[in-house]
Amino acid sequence: MSQQQLFGNLFLSIGAMKAGTTWLYTVLSRHPELHFSLEKEIHYFYHRYVNSGLLSDQRRMRNAKQQYLNRFDPDRANIDRIRHNLHWVSAYLSRPVDDHWFRNLFELRGNQKYACEFSNLTAHVPVEAWPRIHDDCNKLRVLYTMRDPIKRLWSHTKFHLQVTNQVDKLDTWTPEEFQAFAKKDFLWDNAEYGAVLRRVKEGLPEGTWMPLFYEDLHEDQRGTLKKIEDFLDISNFDYPQQILDKRMTESVKRPMPEFFPDLFTEDVERIKSELTDLGLEPPASWL
Repeated sequence: MSQQQLFGNLFLSIGAMKAGTTWLYTVLSRHPELHFSLEKEIHYFYHRYVNSGLLSDQRRMRNAKQQYLNRFDPDRANIDRIRHNLHWVSAYLSRPVDDHWFRNLFELRGNQKYACEFSNLTAHVPVEAWPRIHDDCNKLRVLYTMRDPIKRLWSHTKFHLQVTNQVDKLDTWTPEEFQAFAKKDFLWDNAEYGAVLRRVKEGLPEGTWMPLFYEDLHEDQRGTLKKIEDFLDISNFDYPQQILDKRMTESVKRPMPEFFPDLFTEDVERIKSELTDLGLEPPASWL
C-alpha cells in the first residue's frame, strides 16, 4: 500500500477570474466523489508561496463572521449541519496557518476521492511551488480555465467596479483610464494565460494538469464535464439540468465600449501566440 501523503488526493481549480470557475464549483460540488470545504477560495497556496499575510488572523476572523457565523436561522436550521459548519470554522480559525492547517480543513471528508480547492490566486504561485505541492499529494490534479481575454477583462472590470461601488466609472472613463485600470496587476495577471501554463507545465508532470477553454464549456456543458471527470478518474455523474442552467456572479449590465478591444489588440495577439506555442488552439471566437 502506498504511503498516505499530507494532502492525499487534491484537486485544484486555478482558472482565471470571470472564466467560469464559480459555475464549475457549483456544478462539481454535486459530484459524490468530490469534497469541498465551506470556503470555495481558501487561497492557501498563494498565502504559502506568495503573500504570507493573506490569511492573517484578522482576515480569517472577518471572513468567518461575515460568511459563516451569522448566516443561519435557529428556527429553521439543521442542528447537525450547524455543528458540522462550526467544526470547520474552528479548524479555519486555528493556528498556525501551515500545510497541516490546510489539510485539516478537509478532515470531515468521508469516502470522497478528492479534497477540492478552487482559487484563481493559486495560478500565480511560482514555478518552484508546484513540485512541492505535487510531492505532498498522493494524486494532484490541476484545472486551468481560460476565456476570451477581452470578454474576460471587460467582465472582470465591471465586476470589480460593481463590488467597490464605482459603477459610474463605466459610463465616464476615457479609453486611457480604462486601459490604465485594466493593466493593474490584480486584473491583468488573470489574462496572462501563457505565463500561468508555462509555470504549471514546468513544475508538474504531464497528465497532472489540464487546460480548459470557457467557450468549450459553454458550448458543450455535459461533454466538457465528462472530460473533467475522466481527467480526475471519477465516475460520470448526471448533474441536474437546473444546476447547469444557473448563472453565477453576473456583473452589472453594461455594453462593452467599441474602443475597448482596440486598447489590447497587441496583448491579445501575444497571448494567443503563447498558447499556440504551448500546443493549444484558442477558440476561433476570441476577439
